[in-house]
Amino acid sequence: MIGAGVFAAFAPAARAAGSALLVGLVVAAVVAYANATASAQLAAQYPTSGGTYVYGRERLGPWWGFLAGWGFVVGKTASCAAMALTFAAYVAPGAQRPVAAAAVLALAAVSYRGVTRTARLARVIVAVVLVALGAVVVATLVGGDAQWSRVDPWDGATGGWYGTVQSAGLLFFAFAGYARVATLGEEVRDPARTIPRAIQLALAVTLVVYMAVAVTLLATLGAEGTAASSAPLADAARSSGWAWTTPVVRVAGAAASLGALLALLAGVGRTSLAMAREGDLPRWLAAVHPRYRVPHHAEVALAVVVCALVLGVDLRGAIGFSSFGVLLYYLVANLAAWTQPREHRRFPRALQVVGAVGCAVLVVTLPPAAVVTGVVVLLVGVAGRTWRRRAGASHP
Repeated sequence: MIGAGVFAAFAPAARAAGSALLVGLVVAAVVAYANATASAQLAAQYPTSGGTYVYGRERLGPWWGFLAGWGFVVGKTASCAAMALTFAAYVAPGAQRPVAAAAVLALAAVSYRGVTRTARLARVIVAVVLVALGAVVVATLVGGDAQWSRVDPWDGATGGWYGTVQSAGLLFFAFAGYARVATLGEEVRDPARTIPRAIQLALAVTLVVYMAVAVTLLATLGAEGTAASSAPLADAARSSGWAWTTPVVRVAGAAASLGALLALLAGVGRTSLAMAREGDLPRWLAAVHPRYRVPHHAEVALAVVVCALVLGVDLRGAIGFSSFGVLLYYLVANLAAWTQPREHRRFPRALQVVGAVGCAVLVVTLPPAAVVTGVVVLLVGVAGRTWRRRAGASHP
């Protein structure tokens, strides 16, 4: 969760809401918490890999599982583009699109040969990111020109209630990650107890870190400066006057983005494999390389799509579309958790109402282009599955 999203999401959120992005951050955290409790509760009952794709199929039926899986695949594909663009913004400003495409191709080649991001690597990346964030916060508040009047969430609000809620939908992108905890049920001791605690602790720590970063950006750059920047943390570090902070932030942003991109490429490829095996995606994507044991058709197709995205969309568009798919994923999770019987419930059912309504509201207030594109892609997925089912029924 504390990864590349913190380097990417604050600029589009500031464009939507100004300083009211602080309110949006809290709203995003509330919706994320409700979604996390649903995921944790379902993971405790179904301690298997697959996440909401499995939960939707088990609790609501195959179509709901497909919607969750399709939302995950398309949303995380857009996340791949967002991570690649974020990497390029921190290492090659001015040449972002070709550098982002090159990063996608390079990591896809690595993933094609079989790569697992271990817990040790994840800890290293998080440590680098936290050190960089701490350096930015301290350096900019001590050595920069921090003006606390810019932090007022009401005085500097520019988008009204709609912009504030839209910023929450965009910032929700930065909270994505807690679902990965829920999908590790097969590998966790006492998952019914451990997973809910881990998710709640992760959310609390992440919210504190993000709030500190948001306040620092607003105090240093202001809402307009944050909104106008393609790499706001690097710009905030530069304003401190301490030359060493800028390369530290750029290295951390690049490391976090590449780590997230590699994990996303692997995750989307394997989810596509699982859906293809069930017939929810073209079965051609279910092919596994005889030597490297990776879903190589899915990996190649994903790399091509992500390269097209980074060459044709901006970072805000990628984040908005990613949020659309991920919010659809969690909407299904909340609906599935609502149906769980009392003996499997660990949180009040009202939280599923908050989560489901929150997901729906955040979706419709995302940038209109992201919503329209998301709806079109969703309908394409539904039409594709319908056609495949009918074709399969006519050819037993």
